Amino acid sequence: MKILVTGGTGFIGSALINALKQHDITVLSRDPAKASQNLGGKINAVDSLDQFDNLDDFDAVINLAGEPIINKRWSPQQKKKICHSRWDMTEQLVAKIQAGSQPPHTFISGSAVGVYGDQKDTVIDESFAISDHVNHEDFAHHVCQRWEEIALGAESEQTRVCLLRTGIVLGKHGGALAKMLPPYQLGLGGPIGNGSQYTPWIHLQDMVDAIVFLLETPTAKGAFNLTAPEPVTNKLFSQALAKALRRPHLFFTPAFVLKLALGEAASLLLEGQRAIPKKLEDLGYSFQYTTIEVALGDIVSR
Repeated sequence: MKILVTGGTGFIGSALINALKQHDITVLSRDPAKASQNLGGKINAVDSLDQFDNLDDFDAVINLAGEPIINKRWSPQQKKKICHSRWDMTEQLVAKIQAGSQPPHTFISGSAVGVYGDQKDTVIDESFAISDHVNHEDFAHHVCQRWEEIALGAESEQTRVCLLRTGIVLGKHGGALAKMLPPYQLGLGGPIGNGSQYTPWIHLQDMVDAIVFLLETPTAKGAFNLTAPEPVTNKLFSQALAKALRRPHLFFTPAFVLKLALGEAASLLLEGQRAIPKKLEDLGYSFQYTTIEVALGDIVSR
């Protein structure tokens, strides 16, 4: 297949491209030369969509672009950057898909479980009635809902759309876990707040494999929770990480400290979603890493 990928140099994107190396891959990057060097293999790299009148030359488009949501405090300027790094790119891709007469058969576009808002211990699959149960002032929900609405504009009889409602992606050399490992390795790790909030997680390998599965499954469309089948509370996640590292589990981070440090962005760590991947499993996807102990044990041992 000929596949266009945005966000291909990121934590998830680079792992995905490695898994798709048998295909003809074009990566959109601000620095094509660096992207080609870092990703290796025979990939094409372009710095703009402007060179394409439409995307008819591609069989599929995978859209993973977006400013990291928790790296900085959510100032008005940073909120705008988070939103538009997702929305604007998705709008451009949808417009190029709509402009063609033989558009890509598949458009896979990012989202996150934050679309569900804070749902405590309610078990959430893709049938969850978001509009009835979400505080629409919730920033993460607002970002993801609009992101999904834009992406669905590409849907037609010729193009199916899959939305990736992603949990915390776990891998050793990137993402949230890379930031968490240093304090845990020093024996300073522990739960956040009271630890009762659910952590919807997924191993990087399953994240990549699930995207490939959706790409290769013609009946797959709509929203999918890209989360492991067994979400855990933050306290259990923290205990499992300390155990995998063979470190003590004595400390905790009070909610007020996190709020002082991160402001409104602390909600991403103090709230949660007990999301399960019902649609993925119903379609036949089989997870390699179903429990947090096995997933963290694999990552830490690498």
